[in-house]
Amino acid sequence: MKARGFPADKICVPGGFRFSAARAGLKASGRPDLALVEACPATTAAALFTKNHVVAAPLVVGRASLAASRGRVRALIVNSGNANCATGKPGIKASQQVCRALGDLLSVSASQVFPSSTGIIGVPLPVDNIISRLPALVAAREATPRGISDFAQAIMTTDTRPKLAGAEFRSEKATVKLLGIAKGAGMIHPQLATMLVYLFTDVAAAPAELKTVLRDACDESFNCISIDGDTSTNDTVLLLASGRSGVPLKNFRAREKFSTVLHQVCQSLAEQIVSDGEGVRHVIRLSIEQARNSEEARRVARTVAGSLLVKTAWAGADPNWGRILAAVGRAGVAINPSGISIMIGDQLVCRSGVACSFDEQRAHRALARPSSEIRIRLRRGRSSAVFLTTDLTAEYVRINADYST
Repeated sequence: MKARGFPADKICVPGGFRFSAARAGLKASGRPDLALVEACPATTAAALFTKNHVVAAPLVVGRASLAASRGRVRALIVNSGNANCATGKPGIKASQQVCRALGDLLSVSASQVFPSSTGIIGVPLPVDNIISRLPALVAAREATPRGISDFAQAIMTTDTRPKLAGAEFRSEKATVKLLGIAKGAGMIHPQLATMLVYLFTDVAAAPAELKTVLRDACDESFNCISIDGDTSTNDTVLLLASGRSGVPLKNFRAREKFSTVLHQVCQSLAEQIVSDGEGVRHVIRLSIEQARNSEEARRVARTVAGSLLVKTAWAGADPNWGRILAAVGRAGVAINPSGISIMIGDQLVCRSGVACSFDEQRAHRALARPSSEIRIRLRRGRSSAVFLTTDLTAEYVRINADYST
């Protein structure tokens, strides 16, 4: 029942969904930039969105559509290469036009078409390009691993690889499948973190049931990662349930199993996003221990993970624990410095808020690995948090210095 990331030939396909991709000329590279999922009539939905107060047009439209349809979605349309954000009323109108045009082709209401966009902010969405490619997109739908792989690649921007994860479990005589597809490599920071995440399952559930399990899963995964401290305007996590397995989520045992695999799939996708961060050379598993409560632990983790001085030290595999200590101290928590201890790898490098003897070369080697662990103990309570974060390299600066040109 454990979730796994997988190559295209190992993808699990939940019943009730068909996938496709096309080129609409939104990306300068000419790569696929338009993606579709068609869902069966019984499909229910729940979504979580960015906490950024600057919100892209498709999020405005998507929220309104979920409310109007009472959590029913028949199609998901995603474009990459253009965020359709900071585009004013024309941007909202453009998103609505795409939903209406696709709805007409599929003979469904526009309110049951959910839009997403990702890419450059402030550029008008070339809606005519997108609408002209919708017939080809609809004609290419397929419920196959190839269709899923095409969809996953079409939603990428600065990602270097597609991100997929899946799991399944038995419930009495039926098998429930869950598939997750994500994109994200930069502007990654709670809440949520630039992410588009789409989750597809054949469990049977009401929208409210989906919202509860989705929020819990996101709190322990996508809200516990950080690459560069920026929260996107377009972040979306969408969970769609077709009901094709016949297994109801209201069944207690099925709900427990589904919640477990949903957490696992979300955690796998979160790890893939962090590992594929722009310019990332080192992934850091940051553990905050002995905090007074979970919110305090996460506050400290977010502050350390977002410190530019700390992240650049990690880029050079520099065991500069003083920078970590300073970040803990400015986290907005009334911490007694004498209670703080820091470990890099398996070495204690700071005890009770002051220096202690350690092997600097060994600590350097630990941080030089592709993945390493840092533990911070606060000696204030019994709560903890685990955060996935990264270094900040010159390559990240290069990628983002000329992103729009």
